Amino acid sequence: MTAGDIVKITVSAGLKQGQITPTELCQKCLSLIKKTKFLNAYITVTEEVALKQAEESEKRYSKGQSLGDLDGIPFAVKDNFSTSGIETTCASNMLKGYVPPYNATVVQKLLDQGALLMGKTNLDEFAMGSGSTDGVFGPVKNPWSYSKQYREKRKQKPLRANEDSDWLITGGSSGGSAAAVSAFTCFAALGSDTGGSTRNPAALCGLVGLKPSYGLVSRHGLIPLVNSMDVPGILTRCVDDAAIILGVLAGQDPKDSTTVQDPVKPFVLPSLTDVSKLCVGIPKEYLVPELSSEVQSLWSKAADLFESQGAKVIEVSLPHTSYSIVCYHVLCTSEVASNMARFDGLEYGHRCNNDVSLEAMYAATRREGFNDVVRGRILSGNFFLLKENYENYFIKAQKVRRLIANDFMDVFNSGVDVLLTPTTLREAIPYSEFIKEDNRTRSAQDDIFTQAVNMAGLPAISVPVALSNQGLPVGLQFIGRAFCDQQLLIIAKWFEKQVQFPIIQLQELIDDYSAIIENEKFASVSLTQ
Repeated sequence: MTAGDIVKITVSAGLKQGQITPTELCQKCLSLIKKTKFLNAYITVTEEVALKQAEESEKRYSKGQSLGDLDGIPFAVKDNFSTSGIETTCASNMLKGYVPPYNATVVQKLLDQGALLMGKTNLDEFAMGSGSTDGVFGPVKNPWSYSKQYREKRKQKPLRANEDSDWLITGGSSGGSAAAVSAFTCFAALGSDTGGSTRNPAALCGLVGLKPSYGLVSRHGLIPLVNSMDVPGILTRCVDDAAIILGVLAGQDPKDSTTVQDPVKPFVLPSLTDVSKLCVGIPKEYLVPELSSEVQSLWSKAADLFESQGAKVIEVSLPHTSYSIVCYHVLCTSEVASNMARFDGLEYGHRCNNDVSLEAMYAATRREGFNDVVRGRILSGNFFLLKENYENYFIKAQKVRRLIANDFMDVFNSGVDVLLTPTTLREAIPYSEFIKEDNRTRSAQDDIFTQAVNMAGLPAISVPVALSNQGLPVGLQFIGRAFCDQQLLIIAKWFEKQVQFPIIQLQELIDDYSAIIENEKFASVSLTQ
């Protein structure tokens, strides 16, 4: 059974035909949130809010006034998006207790379509990390740690929720959102993507992770990390669902001046039957020594798949790739230092009890409020922005960023339609192994295939391709031309259909798991053909 063909009838259609009510659907998800609480996917569960929204959705369905495909569909939101009346923490002591007075535009757009907000998901503090292990609420556990596929490959007895074993990381920084969707507690989740924070956990949790073109989706209400690279990301179980969500989120927002001015049409995905006119580029610089042989093999097989179906597959060059991770680090930390200056203990968020002087209060507040990772990035960024360093670091990095963007432009102008790359170096690794390296080292390794896309502002999507020899998901990344998100999704949908990625088996964890999967209404928002 695959993640694609489990859907004979859509959840949306099931709701419209009265085969399941929004309240029943909401209660199923809330029950699963409770059963999988040990995954630590959620920081805040908004049970009352969700049930009230489900009740309102039910009334609309009873009157035949459904708001669309997402009416009554449960979703989750990474806890760095503002939610009106609901605590928004960024997994940091600095924002514990902070309740925004407004919704992020992307959250509001989903609510306006009748979607049900199940809760706020866990992350690395202020989205700085690639494992979802460094937030103040503790690390997120990958649901695949408890899957039948992984346990059988390791010849281990079924792992129970309360057993403290060598569980796997989700990737990050949107690991809570990925775990939430992977464990069936919601149908879609919002993540953020600054250097790969949506695509990385999608790959490690067997999900579709979409990073839209910069400017296509509003950042208003997303607590900023790096303004020039941040993009709201989408995590779903299939490409069609990601397209539905993107169709709702995309478009101009007067509250975000970086959003595209042109009107955006719905992202309808026709089934691609002929790929013979496609040209797929394989960047030679992405074949790095650290890439696991298994991921490399699956990458090669994917290229062969396109070729066997008549597509033109060519090796391309992105010559400035070797500079991109260093360039990203300089620009990222510089913008972080600037953005984090607002957390001073005066207007909102944490404030220490030190009243010796204003300066002492600032210092103590930031020391107590931020973890070592955030403080380290602030220090790095302030170093690069010093008057004597500004030209040599920040300005030089901006020039290299332009060269990196030009590399992509040159490749696409040469006739390439899409780039095919790995998403991550390897499949998910145990937490105990992950923490042997510090956050900065891990992020530099894990962002290697993903961060250049953010610097160039391009759309990219991670699609699960197969299970590794260990029974864990491996994802591959497709990169498209700027604002050609629909074409990217159409190609990703074709690929998804060809590879038939298997669904996660969580029988040992969830008592009624089989009923959930057999219940054709409960797998996906959209009809996967």
